[in-house]
Amino acid sequence: MMQKSILIIMAAIIATLSSVAYATSGIATFYTTYTPSACFGNNGQGVMIAAAGDALWDNGAVCGKMFNVKCTGVRNAVPHPCTGESGTVKIVDHCPGCPSTIDLSREAFTQIANPVAGIINIDYHQV
Repeated sequence: MMQKSILIIMAAIIATLSSVAYATSGIATFYTTYTPSACFGNNGQGVMIAAAGDALWDNGAVCGKMFNVKCTGVRNAVPHPCTGESGTVKIVDHCPGCPSTIDLSREAFTQIANPVAGIINIDYHQV
């Protein structure tokens, strides 16, 4: 019984470490007009959505893909912007020339950070 408990604990630790290992650092901002979008035109996709910056866009290959995003820290003078939560968003648009890797919907940004910050550091990975 003790060996089974240790095995379960070890599996949980490995799963946690591997999810952290696959995260990529980036920058997030937010936007508020969701349609039309480059991927889905005038078909709304909800509010947990995002636009891909040039680094992720890949000629639209990222359209419809889901990403988990977590705030990791401040990029400006707003202290402690992160809520400690993460969010999963669907890429629905392109944000050419954006300063961010991922331009989140306001709702998605608000889930992970104080919107007053406007721009934050993030870790993200495809799910």
